[in-house]
Amino acid sequence: MMSRTVAVVGGGVIGLSIAWRASRAGWAVTLYDPDVGSGASWVAGGMLAPLSEGWPGEDELLAVGAASLDRWPDFGAELERTTGEVLFTSQSSMTVALDAADAADLRTVAEWLDGRGYHLDLLDRAQIRAAEPSLAPTIRLALLAAAEFAVDNRALVRALRAACTAAGVTFVAQAVTDPESLPADQVVLAAGTAAARLWPGLPVRPVKGEVLRLHHRPGVAPAPSQTIRASVHGRPVYLVPRGDGLVVGATQHESGDDTAVTVAGVRDLIADAQTLMPSIGEYELHETAAGLRPMSPDNLPILGRVTDRVVLAAGHGRNGILLTPLSADAVVAELSGTPLPAAQTCRPERFGTLVSTHE
Repeated sequence: MMSRTVAVVGGGVIGLSIAWRASRAGWAVTLYDPDVGSGASWVAGGMLAPLSEGWPGEDELLAVGAASLDRWPDFGAELERTTGEVLFTSQSSMTVALDAADAADLRTVAEWLDGRGYHLDLLDRAQIRAAEPSLAPTIRLALLAAAEFAVDNRALVRALRAACTAAGVTFVAQAVTDPESLPADQVVLAAGTAAARLWPGLPVRPVKGEVLRLHHRPGVAPAPSQTIRASVHGRPVYLVPRGDGLVVGATQHESGDDTAVTVAGVRDLIADAQTLMPSIGEYELHETAAGLRPMSPDNLPILGRVTDRVVLAAGHGRNGILLTPLSADAVVAELSGTPLPAAQTCRPERFGTLVSTHE
């Protein structure tokens, strides 16, 4: 008979979604986290952009991201119905080019995606201005991904926690030091960057990302209606709509567990954002924050069983929000003994001894 109790370690969007879906599937679920939703999930931009962020050669990453994006409309709609939260903040994304080299890159990505069955439109200057008049007139080309949503990450945390409570999940506000000692038939390790400390040998490292939250002020040009992404002076930057303004992100620093927001990080984000949207300097700087992305060596998440009792849901990197529905489906399938084919490339076995060292 299948075991029916499961402990989920970690209360970010990955752990919460797994707990919710496992409880609905008939498991008695206990979630362990001293401060639910306080980590990278609270800082994230909320982009769901596996297509426009793709690059030739990253076919496995594209397939996994697209499979999760396909799940998002139903997943999000169910959460909205269940909790009353409004999750979706935009219905498309636009990656823009400021110079000839960036424009060439956009054409390369468009051609590569087209060959894999995903058609994205290239927009010229006039089309860009018509679609998003607040953007700088110096932008010369854009790649429009009409199917790429964005969600409010903080509304998502609230919705998932409410859905878990309604489904009967038990919350225990304590840190876990030994996952295998927990009193449950099955254990799911979904603890973000902390997972590497809890499961020695797990190849997950922290990468800091700084993010700004800007509020719109009266008389200032409204924010774009869709997510805007670009590279400015070689630095990635994005603008993600929120009801009250924008989220601007994100820096990338290999700096261990440091979550301090730096002057240089804020300076670069503001300068790069203003290059894309000149009026952004008139917005209110409401909040600065930094989170730690749990990165894996190949940028794919690590989803699957490592012992008879322990299942990993780790290494989601900068795509944790995007990969939430797929991760939940994959882990619940693993708990039932029927691994999800769409998550096959994410299995822990690809790192060799990760499974056998803990048998």
